[in-house]
Amino acid sequence: MRLGTISEATNSTIMHPKLYGLDASALVEFESLLLQSDTATAFAAMRTAAQKDGIQLAICSAYRSFDKQLSIWNAKATGKRQLLDLQHQPIDFMSLSSQQIIDSILLWSALPGTSRHHWGTDIDVYDANNINRDNLQLVAKEYQAGGPCHSLYLWLLQNAQQFGFYFPFQHGKSGVSTEEWHLSYFPIASGYTSLFCGQDLAKVLDNAEFELKQPTLTQLDKLVSHYVKFVAHPPC
Repeated sequence: MRLGTISEATNSTIMHPKLYGLDASALVEFESLLLQSDTATAFAAMRTAAQKDGIQLAICSAYRSFDKQLSIWNAKATGKRQLLDLQHQPIDFMSLSSQQIIDSILLWSALPGTSRHHWGTDIDVYDANNINRDNLQLVAKEYQAGGPCHSLYLWLLQNAQQFGFYFPFQHGKSGVSTEEWHLSYFPIASGYTSLFCGQDLAKVLDNAEFELKQPTLTQLDKLVSHYVKFVAHPPC
């Protein structure tokens, strides 16, 4: 089996393969990216509204497959890709235990199969008027006062909800660390969150090849509860 590839036999036993990044057939192309169709329509309308206020709303990340998420996980789990703490400072990989490596990865990267980017409903955004995509780091200071995407962030706080979008990762309201750049299309993503099944995820991961597999699988229920099910809700 190739790294990250899930067998057809395993895939056929999963009730909703799209939830785990295994099936993108229902997504639509949106400017070289893949999105869930309603999400793409809503984003286009939101972008037009932002343009009228002088903001060039752009997407730097949309759909991400299981294999892509797996490659990110494996690179971080082996020290080939830098781990960062909550202040976005480098962590000394060699000083960490296996559990500490898992915890450190999950600060900013999802376990394969659990990323909301698998759904085509979630996007990472930036203001293309003020920063080039190649220079974008997706760190808090870019969206805070003085940062190139601060005006965009303030605009989204005021306007995103009317287009169905909101910030799912908020301090104290989600297992995932705060991400001022990550938007979710609530009308669809909320249903996907409810449908997400830990038992199906276990099947997927059991048949994949990834680093720190056994210590991860032994705590899978807790990880799903904290990092998948525990998300912020849009304001009323």
